[in-house]
Amino acid sequence: MLRQTQTQKLAQKLSPQQIQLMKLLQVPTASLEERIKDELESNPALDVGSDTDNDPYGLNEHNNESAGKQGEEGDQEYESNDDYEIVDVSDYLRDENELHGDYHLNEGYEDDDEPKTIPVKVETTFSDYLNDQLGMLELDERRQEIAEQIIGSIDDDGYLRRDATSIADDLAFNKNIITEEEEVRELIKLIQDFDPPGIAAEDLRECLLLQLKRLEESTSVKLATIILSEYFEEFTRKHYDKIKQRLKISEEQFREAINVILKLTPKPGSAFASADKLGGYIIPDFFIFNNNGNLELTLNARNAPELRISEGYKEMLRTYDSGQRKNKSQREALAFIKQKIDAAKWFIDAIKQRQHTLLVTMNAIMEYQREFFLTGSEANLRPMILKDVADRIGMDISTVSRVANSKYVQTEYGTFVLKYFFSEAIVNDSGEEVSTREVKRILSELIAEEDKKKPISDEGLMELLSERGYNVARRTVAKYREQMDIPVARLRKQA
Repeated sequence: MLRQTQTQKLAQKLSPQQIQLMKLLQVPTASLEERIKDELESNPALDVGSDTDNDPYGLNEHNNESAGKQGEEGDQEYESNDDYEIVDVSDYLRDENELHGDYHLNEGYEDDDEPKTIPVKVETTFSDYLNDQLGMLELDERRQEIAEQIIGSIDDDGYLRRDATSIADDLAFNKNIITEEEEVRELIKLIQDFDPPGIAAEDLRECLLLQLKRLEESTSVKLATIILSEYFEEFTRKHYDKIKQRLKISEEQFREAINVILKLTPKPGSAFASADKLGGYIIPDFFIFNNNGNLELTLNARNAPELRISEGYKEMLRTYDSGQRKNKSQREALAFIKQKIDAAKWFIDAIKQRQHTLLVTMNAIMEYQREFFLTGSEANLRPMILKDVADRIGMDISTVSRVANSKYVQTEYGTFVLKYFFSEAIVNDSGEEVSTREVKRILSELIAEEDKKKPISDEGLMELLSERGYNVARRTVAKYREQMDIPVARLRKQA
């Protein structure tokens, strides 16, 4: 017999507004502009501009009146009234100047008086670039769709990590195209001839080999091909002596082959990454000015857009709700207008909360790293982790992490990603905590000043750091060296 029981439990769930705020927090300035543009397009109740009155939404008085009406009317059904004049919504969405036939910019306007528009970044995506090349092949409609499915399966790095069987299954279920694995592999081979070289590879090994095929044939290229095709595992584990012994080649020949491999691109799709990822043109989220020893923090103006509720929608809400009787279509229109206005209010509040959180978090980082922002010296960077900032501002570590993600600050010493200021600490001989970034800087200087004919080993670097008061293990030295993309001593050796 089935027994029914009741249980009571306490659960914590995020509201839609909280989820929206968290998503906005981790969005950088350049992407925020696109996010606002999307919201403006999807919600006609949201408008660009600012309100000067104390009630930015203009709804307080209206909401009070509406609440009184609802209390009097209760849940009664509205009777249909065919004589009721339906309001033309479009009349309220037109700009006042447009209705008077004067919707244009006057020639006498100054630049400061011109309407502020949100710039939209236009760029060719990675998929667009590949599809343009696909259009140059003479394929029938069926094979064209299969090839488009393959291109759609290529990730941002340029790899095709789905096997031919899975792609064939997708085509059968989603597009009702029956194909064999062999046909899919044949089209993959065609796509691998596209630019950039190394595209649609299954793994790193295949990606590098595809790029080597495009290079002019030489002894070094042939040797590099053999290393990657036959000794890839030894190469990844850096068993270089074993490779040289098996191939019976000299140190010079091996170095030339390695130099060829190092010039290859492990992520061919990275050429189409955004400017933020590539370190190209960066839009800073914050500005820090040194005003005679006083640090002044400001938020990028693009991070603080002026948004408001559309005047047309506010007027429509008043008009629709003022009628004593409403038919079904009018009630549905009223519900739609209220829904859009509520969504616009939530979005505006989320943007304001985003600005506040960004400023509070960045101000804590600025105060923590005050000496660096005053001097610009990396030696003055203090060890700092996410928890240090979270404790100062009374917020969760995840919130600080979202703020620090993909955000930049512009100072008089350059523009830095916020993650630059976070580092762990080690204790020197004096008992002081120093940033690991300081150790990396000294390590980089030691390697730069070494005799290239006799480069310093990791053991030697450990001893030199110890002489300067930094007790670091040899494996830690190796880790820092790899993080700075500095090869081992035998590969730094020059004749």
